[in-house]
Amino acid sequence: MGDIRFPGLGIHLKDVAESFSLFGLEVKLYGFVIAIGFMLAYFVVIKEAKRTGQDDDLYVDFMLWMIIPAIAGARLYYVLFSWDSYFEPGKGFGQTLLDIINIRQGGLAIYGGIIAGVLVGVIFCKKKKVSIKLMADTAVMSVLIGQIVGRFGNFFNREAFGDYTDSLFRMCIPVSYFKGNGSLTPLVADGVITENMINNVVEIDGAAWISVHPTFLYESLWNLALLIFIIVYRKHKKFDGELALLYVWGYGLGRVWIEGLRSDSLMIPGVNMRVSQLIAAVCVLVASIIIVKKRIDYVKASSVKDSKKTRVDA
Repeated sequence: MGDIRFPGLGIHLKDVAESFSLFGLEVKLYGFVIAIGFMLAYFVVIKEAKRTGQDDDLYVDFMLWMIIPAIAGARLYYVLFSWDSYFEPGKGFGQTLLDIINIRQGGLAIYGGIIAGVLVGVIFCKKKKVSIKLMADTAVMSVLIGQIVGRFGNFFNREAFGDYTDSLFRMCIPVSYFKGNGSLTPLVADGVITENMINNVVEIDGAAWISVHPTFLYESLWNLALLIFIIVYRKHKKFDGELALLYVWGYGLGRVWIEGLRSDSLMIPGVNMRVSQLIAAVCVLVASIIIVKKRIDYVKASSVKDSKKTRVDA
């Protein structure tokens, strides 16, 4: 059963597919949605580059530089913090390698992609002799666009959801869906489908459904709000790099909250702590310190400039 419901909102989506066939080839909607996110991000960054009088070809080059490392970084991050799922005793090297590079079933972590993108950006800007701060400000809206759209890949895969809730925005997935694809037992064993979900199974139309936080949707909507703020604010920025810092601060703040709701978080090995929540908190702290310092420097510089102008006018 492939239906998905949002009972509190009166939404019932029937037969939500995970893939579609194109010329006889199965195309996963997870990857398709991410590809759409990349394309939209490309158009947004090109438009912003033109608006600010920059060479848009520079951003075409950067996208070509960045796309493969970003995907590799997102996968590597996921694998490192899901080590036991890939490096199992008795499994051969060849099969382990195939499992690691097989991203068709999901398993990409956005923080890994962002970290890889930043590293590539530093190298790219040094090679091209351009300002990384200005490039970061220009690219930040496209990053958000990609995240807003890309999160819906999780929707089609029925993943990245939170623990049980009966809130207005609850999302219901039939238990038969997980039984049908053989994922129920592994997800219960891994704690993705929690005891709280099982103890609060909802009966709808004679079938059992789990009722969960649609955390992928929360993050997408949070990023949309952040994008709108940056679009409104960008003409008033006080220094190059400010928009990028606001993104780091705003996205991190949302992730600290949303990650705490998820049941499938990547954990730091040996420590009962969500790795993405920790990184998000550090990002918020660091971005806050830099923004405050830069703002103080800006106010001081403006005061000196005004003082000099007053003396000249006098």
